[in-house]
Amino acid sequence: MEERNIVYLTRKIDFCASHRYIIEELSQEENFRLFGKCSYRHGHGHNYSLEVTVKGVTDPKTGMVINLSELDRILRSKVVDVLDHKFINVDVPCFEKKIPTTENIAIFIWDSIVGTLHGCQLHRVRLFEDPYLFAEYYGE
Repeated sequence: MEERNIVYLTRKIDFCASHRYIIEELSQEENFRLFGKCSYRHGHGHNYSLEVTVKGVTDPKTGMVINLSELDRILRSKVVDVLDHKFINVDVPCFEKKIPTTENIAIFIWDSIVGTLHGCQLHRVRLFEDPYLFAEYYGE
């Protein structure tokens, strides 16, 4: 890619999910000391906002880095269909033994979509757990 022609394009989507922070080997008291309310037995939920940024050179014919309908299809199938209205610890197999922190979910999203893009590269995943907390991942 020619550096002077690289454009960064960001798509924002929202989804709702619940999760629980727990280390099975610890007692409920130890988990509470470590994770506070995030360790409650029935979990808790968030209205997540996700920003996915791709980078690439605009196609001379279409003027686009990626067709938005294609990006939307990828985000729907790889993120929304997998995470929306799910209890992440139970419904997403990779989180059965991994704590679904905002950081770990951002990495999961990156890994889920990085190989599906054509004609551009995934640049950044930014996942907001709420308006005051987000994690960014650049695939490093």
